[in-house]
Amino acid sequence: MRLWQGAVAMLIAGLVLIAGLTMSGCSEPPPAEKKAPEPPPAPLSGRQAFQYTMGMARVWAADAQVVEIRSLNLQNPKSEDGKAGAWQIVYVSASRSKSKTFTWSAIEAGGSLHKGVFGNPEESWSPRPSQRPFYPAAVKTDTPEALKTAIQKSPDYFKDPKPKPQVNFLLEATTKFPNPAWRVFWGESVSSAEAQVFIDASTGEYLGR
Repeated sequence: MRLWQGAVAMLIAGLVLIAGLTMSGCSEPPPAEKKAPEPPPAPLSGRQAFQYTMGMARVWAADAQVVEIRSLNLQNPKSEDGKAGAWQIVYVSASRSKSKTFTWSAIEAGGSLHKGVFGNPEESWSPRPSQRPFYPAAVKTDTPEALKTAIQKSPDYFKDPKPKPQVNFLLEATTKFPNPAWRVFWGESVSSAEAQVFIDASTGEYLGR
């Protein structure tokens, strides 16, 4: 009797185990976790874009210095509050007598503008008296602050209610000022700008119009 009861118990246990395995084999796998949607493209300030390119520039040349930072306006994302959808930063290497242009773009925009940081082919370079290379530490004032000061110092220009062209930014170190200076200008180019203001990139001080 006990042997029979033991055999029945083992049979029942085996059936329960088989049923459990069958159910687990037929159950659906857990749903895959949904990835968070990619945030929409957003513009960056000049100093932010500059900092994004510095690592690649130093890989290119350990003595890389900057000679120019320029804003590039896109349709989307639009430039606003001192930020632009793309930036162009030109580095030079005195030891190699070469220059290399890096870009940062919020989107894949065609040509040499690719999403993120992109390095263009290097070119020959030689020092010029009118254009002085400078180190990243000299850029303490960012474009939103430079724009705010430029607007404050241009009351006559902004009294006119007519629509203003898109603002642009150009950072250079020239013989005109002791420190690198942001040129904040309204227009497609420096030569065609309706108004332009110079802001010291190291101190944030107004330098002139």
